[in-house]
Amino acid sequence: MSKGKIKNQFDIQDPREQYPKPPFPKQPQPRPGLTHEMDPKPDHGEESYQGTGRLKGRKALVTGGDSGIGRATAIAYAREGADVAINYLPEEEENGKQVIKLIEEAGQKAVAIPGDVSKEAFCKEMVDKAASELGGLDILVSNSGRQTAVDDIAELTTEQYENTFKVNAFAQFWICKAALPHMKPGASIIITSSIQAFNPSPNLLDYAQTKACNVAFTKALSKQVMNKGIRVNSVAPGPFWTPLQPSGGQPQEKIEEFGSTTPYGRPGQPAEIAPAYVMLASQEASYMTGEVVGVTGGKMPY
Repeated sequence: MSKGKIKNQFDIQDPREQYPKPPFPKQPQPRPGLTHEMDPKPDHGEESYQGTGRLKGRKALVTGGDSGIGRATAIAYAREGADVAINYLPEEEENGKQVIKLIEEAGQKAVAIPGDVSKEAFCKEMVDKAASELGGLDILVSNSGRQTAVDDIAELTTEQYENTFKVNAFAQFWICKAALPHMKPGASIIITSSIQAFNPSPNLLDYAQTKACNVAFTKALSKQVMNKGIRVNSVAPGPFWTPLQPSGGQPQEKIEEFGSTTPYGRPGQPAEIAPAYVMLASQEASYMTGEVVGVTGGKMPY
């Protein structure tokens, strides 16, 4: 994956050359997209991430945990000592099983909860099952996302608009609402927003709006639940190499040069953003709430 083999995340390397740069091959996939069909394969820290016990004894639920940023976060959480439940769509079962195996290999309890977070009833069932099987809930990562590029508003259908909001904004509301009764002081909620909330691309009109919603939701909810001792923060990624992109998130001609406009000249790999989710979940971030942590490869949000 890298020009110099990454033995662990602490190895010193030139970040410009650490991972593949475009051009990449065109690689269309049907939604939701699968990790093992990507070229080059994303790095989620499977071989490199080494934990230091920062989340020992915690119980975490990660939505979208089969691939991309959610997969890297689930792996990192397990290696930091947390038991982890992951959610994913039934079509992503193969990738989901891989993550469950990696969590168990880290010596932690793993719970798979496949299902569609665009359904309110399922969101509550998912949270209740995670809390029941893990024996509590200390960390919630609301990460599931839907992104479909459309160049012209005239071609953006009401159906797509509604679906994007259901997965990216409504689900976050339903999941957080269901999770809070299970959470005690010291718990942490982390929401995946995006650089798109601040610097939207013209072909991501609906997606960018939902990411702005994620930011506002983070800031408002953080003020509402601090009286319970619960922190709420957000991570805002820039261009990351995940199945969201080739499965309709970007036109195929943009996949070929994906990430090339960053100062790095390449997209980020999921393994490079997972430490932000670890930090925000850990006690090291005890004085952080209502914050948006950008991980954008140097792309300016404004």
